[in-house]
Amino acid sequence: MNPDEYANLERMERRHWYYAGKRMIVRDWLGRVRPPRPEDVLLDCGAGTGFFAKEMEAQCRVLVLDNHEESLERLRTRFRPEQVIAVDGDRVPLPPASLDFVTALDVLEHVPDDGAVVRGFAELLRPGGVAVVTVPAGMELWSDWDVVLHHYRRYRRAQLGALFGASEWEIVHLNYTNVFAYPAVWLVRKSRLQRRRDSATRSEQKLPPSLINWLLRLQFTRPARWRMPFPFGVSLLLVARRR
Repeated sequence: MNPDEYANLERMERRHWYYAGKRMIVRDWLGRVRPPRPEDVLLDCGAGTGFFAKEMEAQCRVLVLDNHEESLERLRTRFRPEQVIAVDGDRVPLPPASLDFVTALDVLEHVPDDGAVVRGFAELLRPGGVAVVTVPAGMELWSDWDVVLHHYRRYRRAQLGALFGASEWEIVHLNYTNVFAYPAVWLVRKSRLQRRRDSATRSEQKLPPSLINWLLRLQFTRPARWRMPFPFGVSLLLVARRR
């Protein structure tokens, strides 16, 4: 991301329905699939501002990984030096099978070779370890916001699932989230494309009114617990266990 986008993300991440809801559903799924223990090690990839990783410190040992200096500078103010890991070229400087959990919250869309990243997850996780991934869904929602955030793609459910091959992974859950917000997001983004509105007016950069923010956060988190498949959504959530 651009440096100014990091500053905006840090302002928004604590309260905005999208970021707060995403962290809530990931914590919920970790607790359901394999509750973290104090001795477990969780690596948060693309940790950004570190909000999610900081929340997880109450449950297990936490490491944070990023490859952008703007993010690493922020992470060093929140975590001990030994917790902050910088990507070494294309390599994560950790031993194989050394992790119990890997989380990547809206990360895969930022990398050219998402398959290589998932193969790295498999190498780093112990057998029975859990990966939780969120990504933006639906190329029909592609907009200037994706360009600003340096996205390579948005995902379909089958496309994300195909990255986690059955020989190495058991997919526990794969479904769309932000289902009820989808029509409004689609309309806003198509309208903005037609009007050619500039970055100063993007709705993604603003905190909605309190009641709307609360309702959107509620709809984000509740459908994520349902088992029924959804045909569309603003985001995708995948939970997979290493074989």
